[in-house]
Amino acid sequence: MKKLLMATAATALMAGAASAEDIKLGVILGFTGPIESLTPQMAAGAELAIKEVSDSGKLLGGATVTPVRGDSTCIDAAAATAAAERLITSEGVKGIIGADCSGVTGAILSNVAVPNGVVMISPSATSPALSTAEDNGLFFRTAPSDARQGAVITEILVDLGVKEVAVTYTNNDYGKGLADSFQAAFEAAGGSVTINAAHEDGKADYSAEVGALAAAGGERLVVAGYVDQGGSGVVRAALDSGAFDTFHFPDGMISSALLDNFGSEIDGSSGAHPSPSEELAAAYAALVGGAFDSTSPFTPESYDAAALIMLAMQAAGSSDPQAYKDKVMEVANAPGEKIGVGELAKGLEILAAGGDIDLVGATGVELIGPGEAAGNYREINFDGGKDNTARFR
Repeated sequence: MKKLLMATAATALMAGAASAEDIKLGVILGFTGPIESLTPQMAAGAELAIKEVSDSGKLLGGATVTPVRGDSTCIDAAAATAAAERLITSEGVKGIIGADCSGVTGAILSNVAVPNGVVMISPSATSPALSTAEDNGLFFRTAPSDARQGAVITEILVDLGVKEVAVTYTNNDYGKGLADSFQAAFEAAGGSVTINAAHEDGKADYSAEVGALAAAGGERLVVAGYVDQGGSGVVRAALDSGAFDTFHFPDGMISSALLDNFGSEIDGSSGAHPSPSEELAAAYAALVGGAFDSTSPFTPESYDAAALIMLAMQAAGSSDPQAYKDKVMEVANAPGEKIGVGELAKGLEILAAGGDIDLVGATGVELIGPGEAAGNYREINFDGGKDNTARFR
């Protein structure tokens, strides 16, 4: 009888293992292009959450989860769309972490995700236009809209006593949306924007653009660009010509590459990017354990984007995006037991038992309005060739 019971149990285990689902999640980021120095850390953040859940064996009765990468290029909508189509039609992904830059995110959403009914959670697309995109309830973001960032930049500059600035922005949805949001907020606060001018990425020489910026003048140059592209080109031309020696760097410019490019040349400048509080950042860094740079912009947001998708699946009892899309806001917000980084297995257990959770994650997740982050920012001052945390806003 004992042997029979053991054999029956073994058969049951084998049947359970055989029936466990293998879920694929797309990770679509600009592994080439103007933010390629940021995306390896972002992908690592998403894949850390995926491994945590998959290793736990607690998702949907023992499902495994596998990440599949796609290259958004950040700027080429056709290439990004093709990458997303491949992941959905050929790989069969059940959700997408991404994309990164706002233009390609919008293209994937309207051309691929919505027609195929696939959930997307972007960790870094910040254009205010995405707040009103037609998404059939499929699109979310763990990064705040640039409507919020424009206000944050204004607060920083006002506190520094800066009253007059020039603005240059990369000529796309992200750059223009941020530049316009900032100008409106800064002028409402009594500041003056002397010029708000676009620059194109991919140029070898930005002296003409800097000449126009210099002619307009300003105490500081706000560079709403990309660190691996035209943004750094404009900064180099400004420094070399003496047009500006201090800058404000929004999120697309913040990375180790900025310090590699300019070091102490940008001392006295300011910057900011979406970031968790010091307490949450420390918890996330402990989980990462030095495997990658946990402070790199949008890396914790990537962890949370992946976590939200998998927890929503558990809450719905299904990996079908049409089933779990309605659970994303529920697992992101109160009420429910708070779930921090490294506690995804606990969250899965609570959901499996019919309980409620409130994902805190790596960034203090709180989704508002159309499913976007409320927004917390790390303010930076540049001194001694380093980017130092001034405070969190």
